[in-house]
Amino acid sequence: MPSLHEQTTTSVSTTQTKEAFMRQNKFPPGWNAARVDRVLAHYETQTEEEAVAEDEAAREASDGTLMEVPKALVPTIREIIAKYKKSA
Repeated sequence: MPSLHEQTTTSVSTTQTKEAFMRQNKFPPGWNAARVDRVLAHYETQTEEEAVAEDEAAREASDGTLMEVPKALVPTIREIIAKYKKSA
């Protein structure tokens, strides 16, 4: 369990990030302040066990895979995936 200092630091950091984002008032398509608030509330109140369960469920539901690759290859892999998605 995170210490009180870690919890406070995370909460302050999240609040500052949220406030900075809200000041910009620019949201991706389909997003607004209410949606940002709902997502933040979900993750700020989520227990570690709930987070692990959510990650495991997402991994099981995906038709993809996770793998470790050298960072230098990431741009090339992203290009390959983009080409694959366009052709699919």
